[in-house]
Amino acid sequence: MSHQLPDVQASRPDVTVGLSQVGVTGVDKLVKIARDGKRPLILMAEFEVFVDLPGGRKGIDMSRNMQVIDETLEDAVAEPTYRVEDMCGDAAERLLAKHDYTSKAEVRMTAELIVREDTPASNLQTQSTIDIIASAVATDEGTREEIGAKVVGMTVCPCSQGMSASRARDVMRDLGVDDDTVEEFLEKVPQPGHSQRGHATLTIETEGSPDVDLMDLVDVARDSMSARIYNLAKRPDEDHMTYEAHADAKFVEDCVRSMADGVLAEFDHLEDDAVVHMKQSNDESIHQHNAHAEREVTFGQLRDEMHER
Repeated sequence: MSHQLPDVQASRPDVTVGLSQVGVTGVDKLVKIARDGKRPLILMAEFEVFVDLPGGRKGIDMSRNMQVIDETLEDAVAEPTYRVEDMCGDAAERLLAKHDYTSKAEVRMTAELIVREDTPASNLQTQSTIDIIASAVATDEGTREEIGAKVVGMTVCPCSQGMSASRARDVMRDLGVDDDTVEEFLEKVPQPGHSQRGHATLTIETEGSPDVDLMDLVDVARDSMSARIYNLAKRPDEDHMTYEAHADAKFVEDCVRSMADGVLAEFDHLEDDAVVHMKQSNDESIHQHNAHAEREVTFGQLRDEMHER
């Protein structure tokens, strides 16, 4: 004798409070990203999936969320998918369509991408790791998608460098070096400053699919710090990175402002309602704390601020 299983999730909760995000996290999936004329990229991606929940419903259908994600990712593997943010948008729209009690569905994805590049001085091939960030939020008004990356670089503190330059200036003057030669030397040979590994995060969110190339975003983020770093480094490469970093010393605030400058130069075609999120965190070498700065702003507001300079 068969009997119908109760739908406990649809029952009324004891406390009728609505929830903005209910779902699943830590969902690992292989994602295949097609590329024109090249082999596809295979990513081990981690997903978070959420819907909102009205106060009169006890829970969401977890198995239905998992089924939608599985179906969407299988479609992405089977068909040419060029943008991970579009895949997130497709999944969010499917979630919204399959849950009649929700008004918002959200899908977030992170994955490591390995890129090949040459070292800056010895021109040897090496690899770098980039953390891809993609997400989408679907509502009845439309879908907003976000794409970006977190990258690692190097910064040098301008304050400590300035103190080192002042010390070098005093020493050279005591040795009888004329002022013009002192200043020329300091300009050509940047003085020591404490350096740290920096983590830059840059994402862009637009209505629909962002007209944004991920690797262009990566370049802007990497170049916002004092210098790029590389996993492989021969002595000429170490000298190159050290010199470049000290020749462009930056506070954590400078890095975010450099990102803003680079974003406007690289993505000037985006509409004013596009949103850019810029974040910099530095692992301080001479302190136990880290330094942090960030800004989330529309392109329209950012353009206005840059034009005021």
